[in-house]
Amino acid sequence: MANNDGFNGLGMSLGNLSRLSRARTRSISAENFTGEKGRGGMATEGTGAGCARDLGQGWKVSPSIEIAPHTTVTLAEIQEAGAIQHIWMTTFPDHWRSLILRAYWDGEEHPSIECPYGDFFANGWCERCNISSLPVAVNPAGGMNSYWEMPFRRSARLTIENLSDQKVVLYYQVDYTLTDVPEDVAYFHAQWRRSNPVSYKQVHTLLDNVKGQGHYVGTYLAWQVNSPGWWGEGEIKFYLDGDKDFPTICGTGTEDYFGGAWNFEHPKGEYGTYSTPFLGLPQIIKPDGLYRSQQRFGMYRWHIMDPIRFSEDLRVTIQALGWRHGHRYLPLQDDIASVAYWYQSEPHGPYPALPDIDGLEVVTGQLY
Repeated sequence: MANNDGFNGLGMSLGNLSRLSRARTRSISAENFTGEKGRGGMATEGTGAGCARDLGQGWKVSPSIEIAPHTTVTLAEIQEAGAIQHIWMTTFPDHWRSLILRAYWDGEEHPSIECPYGDFFANGWCERCNISSLPVAVNPAGGMNSYWEMPFRRSARLTIENLSDQKVVLYYQVDYTLTDVPEDVAYFHAQWRRSNPVSYKQVHTLLDNVKGQGHYVGTYLAWQVNSPGWWGEGEIKFYLDGDKDFPTICGTGTEDYFGGAWNFEHPKGEYGTYSTPFLGLPQIIKPDGLYRSQQRFGMYRWHIMDPIRFSEDLRVTIQALGWRHGHRYLPLQDDIASVAYWYQSEPHGPYPALPDIDGLEVVTGQLY
């Protein structure tokens, strides 16, 4: 049933929350794999069956799924027009880089979202970090929430791949609406990249080979510093619509782009964490004097009020710069992983192949 008149239920905010709509709300989870109306909580088998053995059907029989090693499971498959409006997931941190989240819109061959689980939720370091932002919220203890609106016109398919040798237990819920999608609404995309390390005098590329019309809406960086001293003098650059050697948009420094200033430094000589609706430095991992030998940072910047619009193509890079003697910049060779988030018209080209599990791995210093 299409919503041919009135409010379609998309673009939700406090300003339109009181409006009535013919959009239909549905939810997919391990308690209702299809999202069908009136079919939730009917499981007789599942990860909670033993705990519910005295209570029976309807009593939390299937709250989660088990993902076997080296397998891909479909979390949600929807066969109407609408939009995903909220995703909640949780599993243990040691799986956050070995689970790959993918999303396919309208039957496309190549995924529009392809990203390690933790990085997608601005938690790339496999250590729990709370996030209090508008589109991404991470709450104790590892409850991952996405509020990015993800529209589709014919179908949506959300999958997760387990690259590890271990079985993974995943709890999840995908909340969505079935409604008509206007012609000027674009598709949500997210792509992960890593430079480990960034080559000397080279830049980290967050995104390239994007063709078509769209707008860039967010950046997450998991940044490991491999040199002493300040590391964030580098500029982020957005090459738009045919830009070659020089970008249209050029930032003034890493901490500036993420809404901070003066090296993110507190007056007492320490880095200061913050998490706000649109930008943050919520995670700082310090050396422990033994095996945790590098400082690591997690940063996000959501271009919700200031999307970066492009008509033909887009490329995004960031420099890694510190200081050397003589008050000169030092090109750094840090470990930088990124997620770029954007909307665009389809089709999109295939993304660069992800590395294997060793190339994805976060080395925490734990002894094995």
